[in-house]
Amino acid sequence: MIPPIVFIVLCTWGEIEENWLSFGLGGATFALGLALRIWAQTHIHHRLKMKKILTTTGPYAYVRNPLYIANTIMLAATCMLAELFWFVPVQILYCAIVYTFVVRFEENRLYQKYGSAYLNYAHQVPRWLPKLRSMSIKETNINRCLIPSMVAEVHNLLLVVPFIVKEMLLH
Repeated sequence: MIPPIVFIVLCTWGEIEENWLSFGLGGATFALGLALRIWAQTHIHHRLKMKKILTTTGPYAYVRNPLYIANTIMLAATCMLAELFWFVPVQILYCAIVYTFVVRFEENRLYQKYGSAYLNYAHQVPRWLPKLRSMSIKETNINRCLIPSMVAEVHNLLLVVPFIVKEMLLH
């Protein structure tokens, strides 16, 4: 995801000079994406030192790739923070293309690791567009994983730093 981020950090063409809009909407959108990543992390334990299982709870009960959806939301938010609202659809398309290839690779690995359990899950839960009715409402012990998940995801806040610096330097 580096090329589009570098572009929006360096580009000033077509900026919308409304800080309340850029930082208000961009900040809220970024917070939404980060919250989704933290919620997903409390279930998948991606960066936590815990045994990995086929995760079907939390956001994974609604959609198979909540982390990539969260990343896309946060990257769209960076366009807003950069005051380049016109670039949001380009960023979303870029993410869709990249994550489509990544997901195809990962789904093959998950099938090899979990077999028919993964196939059943994949048939019941959509890849990208969330399902309104959950496959499972069972939640893991969120209290036990919430703080470690927040710590594991705090690095994502670094994504906003270049845009704050850009705003300070150029305005």
